[in-house]
Amino acid sequence: MSTVTASSSRHVRELLALCFTSVEVGELESLVAELIICLNSLSENVALNASNELENDVIQVLTEILESLSYPQVDQNVIEALSFELPKVIPKFANLSSRCLQLVEEIVNRCVEACNPRDMLSILCEALDAARCSLSPSSCFTPLLHGLAKVFTSIQRRHYEQLKVAVPVVLNVLKDISLETNMQVEDLFDMALGIAVSIRDVSSKLNNTEEAKVRCLLGLYVAQITAILSVSIKDNVASCVPLVMQLEPFLTYCGLTHLGLITGSDTEKLMSTIAGDDDDFISSFPDINLGASLLLIWAKISHEVAKAAHASLRNDVDELQSNPVKRWQAYGMLKYILSSGDLLWEFRRHAIEFLLDITKGVSSSQCNDEQIDCSHYTPSIYAALQAVTLMIMYAPDADLRKKTFEALKKILSDMPAPERFDVLRALVTNSQSPSMTAILLGLVKDSMSNSRLQATDCVTVDTHAIELVELVLRPPEGGPPLLPDQSDAVLAALNLYRFALLFESRESEAGKERSKEGFEVLSKKNLEKAYKEWLLPLRTLVSCSIAENLKEDHGYEPALDTVCLLNPIELVLYRCIELVEEKLK
Repeated sequence: MSTVTASSSRHVRELLALCFTSVEVGELESLVAELIICLNSLSENVALNASNELENDVIQVLTEILESLSYPQVDQNVIEALSFELPKVIPKFANLSSRCLQLVEEIVNRCVEACNPRDMLSILCEALDAARCSLSPSSCFTPLLHGLAKVFTSIQRRHYEQLKVAVPVVLNVLKDISLETNMQVEDLFDMALGIAVSIRDVSSKLNNTEEAKVRCLLGLYVAQITAILSVSIKDNVASCVPLVMQLEPFLTYCGLTHLGLITGSDTEKLMSTIAGDDDDFISSFPDINLGASLLLIWAKISHEVAKAAHASLRNDVDELQSNPVKRWQAYGMLKYILSSGDLLWEFRRHAIEFLLDITKGVSSSQCNDEQIDCSHYTPSIYAALQAVTLMIMYAPDADLRKKTFEALKKILSDMPAPERFDVLRALVTNSQSPSMTAILLGLVKDSMSNSRLQATDCVTVDTHAIELVELVLRPPEGGPPLLPDQSDAVLAALNLYRFALLFESRESEAGKERSKEGFEVLSKKNLEKAYKEWLLPLRTLVSCSIAENLKEDHGYEPALDTVCLLNPIELVLYRCIELVEEKLK
């Protein structure tokens, strides 16, 4: 193998010499193509059997390429012919040693310096794509990304159009590198930061509409790489604070604030400016909302990060506490962190603590203002609450589960009554866990108990209570509920129905002024429906299940467990039946 590699390296040097003596275009193209084939062969041989001897041969080849490209008398046609092809193959040697990486970087830099920037931008983007397709290690991308950063600042016109071509390629590369098992966050950050600095330098030279677009592009880029970097962290979040601090000044430069990022107003502004030219281009930034919300969470993790951006997190919290609309917007943005299974739990813990901070001292009167319409924000709040319910079930420690449950209650109480019950109904409908269904039904009961509702709102509450109880006691897929698997949900549904009966009875007896439809739970139609379709079939099911399990051998543990689960259900069920029979009389 060593002999083959040595032969390949000699052939490379021979072809290189012929390239610099060739005068015909056709001959030059043929020689360059053969040179590239030979370099590819050399890289394959090295990949199969790396050794000190082979490394020395590669270093000799790279050194000779660099020296040849650096001759002042070299014809420009030769330089361009080589520069348009070498970046696609020589990065394969960068992973061999630090010396090879250095030489590859110097060769790419020489190509960038000697050729038209617009041509080199296209060549380097092609080289990055080729390296991605071949699953090259991260060190192979470093020279290309550094070279691309230099190309950006060398472009003389149509800067925005050129950046729009290159930035998506860069982001794809960074995303792929972040997925490597042995990836170093510091190396990934260095590559990402170099591109950001270059885009900022380009923007600082412009003074027209194009400058505003480049700034918006930079803001989107920073948000996206924040998401990529945060997801790539595998263990120690605190160790990465110094890295993220270096991104904060870009926010100020782009006119972004933590408050604008966490409410989504800044990302909407960035996207609207960019999307006006090309809607498809926005798909290159799939994680900007995640990145935007993470930028605030990083500021919460470290006061140094907040200080770097001249931001006052306390002022942001105060503003969110006093403004329901901005608070609802923040819920929608934080859902990207709460629902991300790729982030460390520490990020989600800080997001929950931030939710508790911004809802501290918030009164329900703020969100019940008739002038404030919550319906526009309901879908995103619902998505956030879905993520919260999953965290309650799967968070790794009891303290986080407890805090998450408090956040769930706070967010729900921060919504106007109609939207709150719409969201609760959707959560119950889509719940896959009987235990979570029971928790949600308990919250419905609490909402009915604590809310001071107008007559029109009571109709909404009553209707939802009936719907939710029916959803559990008579599932849409047909048949009775599965017992004992759904015992938690069935017990909670019966408790909710019992509470609704008692609540409405007290309201009726107290002579409350309600509309004709006000007492939905107590209407004869609904009472008869509950009695015949929910309660009696459930009584038969529960009685038969208890009797069947009691027939099991004495001390048979699974049977005893089942009876213990069914006994509370039987007690509440019979109380509901008694109440309904009284009302029907």
